[in-house]
Amino acid sequence: QVQVVESGGGLVLPGGSLRLSCTATGNVIKIYGAGWYRQAPGKQREMVADINSRGDTKYADSVKGRFTIFKDTTEKTVYLQMDSLEPEDTAVYYCNADIYESITYGSRSMNRWGQGTQVTVSS
Repeated sequence: QVQVVESGGGLVLPGGSLRLSCTATGNVIKIYGAGWYRQAPGKQREMVADINSRGDTKYADSVKGRFTIFKDTTEKTVYLQMDSLEPEDTAVYYCNADIYESITYGSRSMNRWGQGTQVTVSS
């Protein structure tokens, strides 16, 4: 069964950095596209960063210049490097991945959400 697992969240001081990981497990060929989303208490979930199969990236205006999304060489893990963190970045961060799964006689694509990882920016 293909799953997506996030890690790397935690408590950090304002101005600090964190790197979130999103790894697809199971009979995964690769993650061909992914997005990081976040949801703060009392707010709607919002897109933070997105990367497509060509490696093109998009960012929310609030994180441009501070966050970077990228894939590793295996294309089974997507990272979100977060620098210059602000208290307003506090939220649960979720990964959404478009995945190619290896199956008998070929492959199939699917979309999976991770369980979320808490990021808290506070002094």
